[in-house]
Amino acid sequence: MIPASETLLKFDKPVLISAHTGASASQAHVKVSPTKCFHPGARKAEETNKQSLECILNAILPPRQWSDNGQIWIQHISTVPATRTDVINLQEGLDRKLQQRQARETGICPIRRELYAQCFDELIRQVTINCPERGLLLLRVRNEILMTFTAYETLYESSVAFGLKKALQGDLEKISLRQHIEALKQEIASLENELNEMKDKYSAAEKRFTEKKELDDKSHSEEIVTLRKINQQLKLQLEGIITYRR
Repeated sequence: MIPASETLLKFDKPVLISAHTGASASQAHVKVSPTKCFHPGARKAEETNKQSLECILNAILPPRQWSDNGQIWIQHISTVPATRTDVINLQEGLDRKLQQRQARETGICPIRRELYAQCFDELIRQVTINCPERGLLLLRVRNEILMTFTAYETLYESSVAFGLKKALQGDLEKISLRQHIEALKQEIASLENELNEMKDKYSAAEKRFTEKKELDDKSHSEEIVTLRKINQQLKLQLEGIITYRR
């Protein structure tokens, strides 16, 4: 419960309605209920005759009720018309409270929103006293603004939740991609080791093949030389045999 001195709304002096918190409290609450004074379903002619300024103000700005040491107090909105001085004091009070509570000048600020809402309610009270119809129209404007604020808050909360969900999904995807990258790096390293082993095997096989080829070439060369010597010897023997027979 915000004290009357801490709000920009102008209230009457608090009134004691009950010293107990039992059944009498609920009965007292029924007596001051705005719906008893303002019934939207009644006919327009009857509303014009029955609705008083206090009832309209109670419907627009319900009275404050609180309990203190077993006593129930109620405080109605003031029905005293506002003067030019009151409007100036309201503006000065708004500026003073904005500075005292260190409200932000720009951006989202709950404190600034609360104080401007109180200021708007006080303006509705002042206008309603002079013209109830205009006050009811301002009430519709206020309710529409509150509904728009609620819609934006819901949209903001859902967008924040969606953003957090997407951020979490992004982090999980990053972790998954990093793990996949590490697995690919390990696979690359394994394939490089396998490639190096295959290169070493190829080099060793090529070396063995070269050495074997050199040995085979040397063996073939020696065999050719031997065969040539044998052939030469056989040729000489054959020529000697032919010469002897002649």
